[in-house]
Amino acid sequence: MIQEKLTLVAQEQLTDNVFEMVLKGQMAHEPVTPGQFVDVKVPDESLLLRRPFGIASVDPNRDEIRLVYRTVGKGTHLLSELPVGIQLDTLGPLGHGFPTAFLKPGQHALIIGGGTGIPPLYELSRQLNQMGVVVTHAIGFGRRDQIFYADEFRALGEVAYATDDGSYGFHGHIGMLLDAQFNDRQFDAVYACGPRGLLMAVDNRYRDHPHAYISMESRMACGMGECAACVVAAKRKEQLLKVCSDGPVFATGKVEI
Repeated sequence: MIQEKLTLVAQEQLTDNVFEMVLKGQMAHEPVTPGQFVDVKVPDESLLLRRPFGIASVDPNRDEIRLVYRTVGKGTHLLSELPVGIQLDTLGPLGHGFPTAFLKPGQHALIIGGGTGIPPLYELSRQLNQMGVVVTHAIGFGRRDQIFYADEFRALGEVAYATDDGSYGFHGHIGMLLDAQFNDRQFDAVYACGPRGLLMAVDNRYRDHPHAYISMESRMACGMGECAACVVAAKRKEQLLKVCSDGPVFATGKVEI
């Protein structure tokens, strides 16, 4: 983990309230495990806490890190309006990411994502492809007009979409899609990131899978486990785990969702 002032070199609005920002700096040369995140300080003195963002992709050759985020409050709205060229005080990479070293070329992985839990899964899919792993994606959104990174995921493997309103792909949520299309399919690894309902569905379905992992979305303040603002309860013993430092990735069946 390093602290660096990264330069904002590009920003693009992907959907109504989802943005992609590209940051440039030496942090792009740090080893990144898919599922790790960075903590960005919003350049506003009234906002003391950093904002955590999952790393969507890293390009060391261009010194670039891509982040995708939804505008949900004052901090993210301010970030979406920043001009190119501004420097952002950033900590990262932080947390424990998705384990992948056990996979071999030709094995199969299922990646399950929903909403703004999807961006860190893109870097995961990229790295699995580089390893020769066959990747299948199950991705959920509320509506068709909320979909982003469609071409990017399609270039990496099979994609099955679900939308809550049925405007694109399967009509229903991710849990329903898995029941309808994946009951007879076996995978060597399962990875998921998204809202609570999605994580609960994956945790219930794959709790006994030897290599199934979920990445939890949580409000995080310090990003390093010092403030204990993001604790979750362990399932099988009386213990509190910190999403930012013990996670954000956990094996299924390990934490209360």
